[in-house]
Amino acid sequence: MAEDKMDTKPDKAEDKKDVAKDVEDDDDAPELSDEDRALKEELEACVDDLKGEDVSKHNAAALKMRTSICAATSTMTSVPKPLKFLRPYYDDIKGRCATVSDKATKAIVSDVVSLLAMTQEEEGSRDCLTFRLTGSDEKIETFGHEYVRHLSGQIAQEYSERTTSDPPKSVDDLMKLVSEIVPYDMKANAEADACDLAMEVGSMKLIEDTVDNKVYDRVCLYLQSCVPFVPEPDDTDLIKTCMRIFLKFEQYPQGMQMALKLNDMEAITNVFLTCKDLQIRRQLAFMLARQQIILDPEELLPDDDENEVELLANLIRNTKLNESFLALARELDIMEAKTPEDIYKSHLDGTTRSTGTVDNAKANLAASFVNAFVNAGFGHDKLIIAPGEDSKKWIWRNKDEGQMSTAASLGMLLLWDVDGGLQMIDPYLLSDVDHVKSGALLACGILCSGVSDENDPAFALLNDYILNPTMSFRVGAISGLGMAYAGSARDDVGQSIVPALNDPKSNLEVIGVSALALGQIYVGTCNGNITEEIINVLVEVKEADLATPHARFIVLGLALIYLGRQQAVEIALQAMAALPEAFQKFARMLLDTCAYAGTGNVLKVQSLLHACSEHVDMEKEDAQPGEDTFQAFATMGIAMVAMGEEIGTEMCLRSFNNLLQYGEPVIRRAVPIGIALLCTSNPKLSILDTLSKLSHDPDAETAYNAIFALGIVGAGTNHARIASMLRTLAQYYAKDSNALFMVRIAQGILHAGKGSITFSPFHTERSLMSPVAVSGLLATFVAALDVKNVILGTGHHVLYHLALAMYPRIMCTFADDEEQTPINTSVRVGQAVDVVGQAGKPKTITGFITNNTPVLLGYGERAQLATDEYLSLTPLLEGFVILKKNPEWETS
Repeated sequence: MAEDKMDTKPDKAEDKKDVAKDVEDDDDAPELSDEDRALKEELEACVDDLKGEDVSKHNAAALKMRTSICAATSTMTSVPKPLKFLRPYYDDIKGRCATVSDKATKAIVSDVVSLLAMTQEEEGSRDCLTFRLTGSDEKIETFGHEYVRHLSGQIAQEYSERTTSDPPKSVDDLMKLVSEIVPYDMKANAEADACDLAMEVGSMKLIEDTVDNKVYDRVCLYLQSCVPFVPEPDDTDLIKTCMRIFLKFEQYPQGMQMALKLNDMEAITNVFLTCKDLQIRRQLAFMLARQQIILDPEELLPDDDENEVELLANLIRNTKLNESFLALARELDIMEAKTPEDIYKSHLDGTTRSTGTVDNAKANLAASFVNAFVNAGFGHDKLIIAPGEDSKKWIWRNKDEGQMSTAASLGMLLLWDVDGGLQMIDPYLLSDVDHVKSGALLACGILCSGVSDENDPAFALLNDYILNPTMSFRVGAISGLGMAYAGSARDDVGQSIVPALNDPKSNLEVIGVSALALGQIYVGTCNGNITEEIINVLVEVKEADLATPHARFIVLGLALIYLGRQQAVEIALQAMAALPEAFQKFARMLLDTCAYAGTGNVLKVQSLLHACSEHVDMEKEDAQPGEDTFQAFATMGIAMVAMGEEIGTEMCLRSFNNLLQYGEPVIRRAVPIGIALLCTSNPKLSILDTLSKLSHDPDAETAYNAIFALGIVGAGTNHARIASMLRTLAQYYAKDSNALFMVRIAQGILHAGKGSITFSPFHTERSLMSPVAVSGLLATFVAALDVKNVILGTGHHVLYHLALAMYPRIMCTFADDEEQTPINTSVRVGQAVDVVGQAGKPKTITGFITNNTPVLLGYGERAQLATDEYLSLTPLLEGFVILKKNPEWETS
């Protein structure tokens, strides 16, 4: 045995010599310069001194090696020469470290081993971190940026391992290192590395404390980009961190943006009150108006100037919306009213507006919808409001529910004009025809959607009809209240609707409409009382009625209360256990997907895809009606969860292609709706081909939904290719009244506001999701999942819920004076560029065009001021923006 041991030692020594020789040969491949050779010999001498018995030389040798490596790694562009030269001696130095008795020398040797471990350690050993923890107190920046990056990765792994062990181990030594690394990264323009490390160890407070006014915007931009990729509640913590950082540097508009993203009224109110600058506070009021968040300045600012408080209240109520929209229309020269025939362009294909084979009443109803969408917000048209006998007779060219929808179209035409619009609707409120009167009631609510008035005209007019014996009056009044007060969470309005929900005389349609209205009013609030009321009604609905479309609206109303609230929906999910199994599955699906809408939660998307993969045999004997409904809502739910996040959207569109190939018929019918939700007002060429194919699908409902989706995808864009496709479809379906009706609806939505209105629920550079807009879209899309019985049946008035998502895609500029005078100034409008993590100050737009405000902003576009004449009070140039004169501006 002794001989074996003695034989082994020379072998090992020989191996080391061979390794050293190989490395030397590699290093000598290009022959070493005199300077490099001298360095190599010097470092080898240091190793010999360290391995030697003379203790007095150990410290100097270790210090020399550390200094050489640090000097090389501080500006690392290739593998530093000291690391290459010392690589063969890594095991020797590491072994020597264990035997050094002097603490100071041992610490320096540990530093050397830690540095060498960057390139030499075995995978999973974490020598770099281990020896750093036993190393000297030398400042972390001494060792260079590459070393710090390597160390950060090992700290994250070690932290995870320690905290997940049983029992958890102390991480104090790691946190001490983190507290050194994060400030260093911030100073070294490595904000992303600092944020990553802080997120891994759950120490976002360190980011808040170390960030300065030079990098806070870059840090917050990076943190926001991470939000879709982290699990809850970490996503909320990141947003809160951004909000606190913005408030720390008095960036109140960005702070309000984060508070709105949280949908936290306490945080929103805090940001509003923290801001003391009057002009910036007005800008915040514009932001609140866009998100339809109602604050009462009189209550919050009792000591402020009355005129200022009144101005803030008017801005929050969005009273400038109609005026600014019409100013934009005049600027674009689109004030002249258009007729449905101007949209159909029947002369291009040689057909007339309606043929003898198509139901004339349905064609007239379609024309009413087209007229309403195309002239929305302009306050005049050539069918209903125009002076003359023809306009007075138009309503009577429709039948029954068609008269209701035609009368309700007045609300769309007069959209956002509370003062002047109600006077024009008033004569129809006095009509003796029930459907006309119920349509006028709905028109009052549509008119007030997106804006509010201190006198509450909608509530005053509609409240008396909530419990009216005529059911159509109830439907019109309650739907109108839901739209007029969507997102307001006003208890007086909500409590006035609850009696209709519980009234034994109310039919299922009224109950469904009441639940939906309550969901829209309390959208995203998690209101417990309203949740309880809706659940009680849902439990009492007869099992035979649960398969009807109206029962779906009851569940949707409940789901909207938890929109975007993630885990808060668990209580409502548990209550669904009292429902029949088939209905329970669909109800849980809708509640869950609404709660995670817009979050991009990957786990939810995976579970929904799994639900879509199930095979439900509807031909078996004990199959219940609507047993496969949950798969339609799972398909739509995939889009709900992923919408607003670019990568998630692309992945979902790929998944939809698979579902179209292998999915059940109920899934195929829902795919166009999912596509429409993902790409609302964003006509990507790739999806137009898919929808075009589906619009000719043998299954009628799939074709109807694909046609409708074409309209939603191009909503308010006047997209020429979609317009051409729809004209072709109008010819193809000339003898199919239902399909032609859907084509006409799609044409109207495509040209909404003559190309000046968006339906997208995302705004403020697509960073904020409007819960009110989503509630309007979902109401329409849930109806589209049963298109034959609702939109093509008697419930077509549900299409007007799209008004909640309609908003001018506008950018207007105002002066910072008391009158908020509109300013015409030059701005560049171009495609937004993602600059997250890019060095320096990269350009944020590309391919821009310079125009004078007001200007239109398309999907994915961003605006910048073209000159330095004015300074913006917010970096978010979208919607209504207040400018102040630049004191340093000089005209040439």
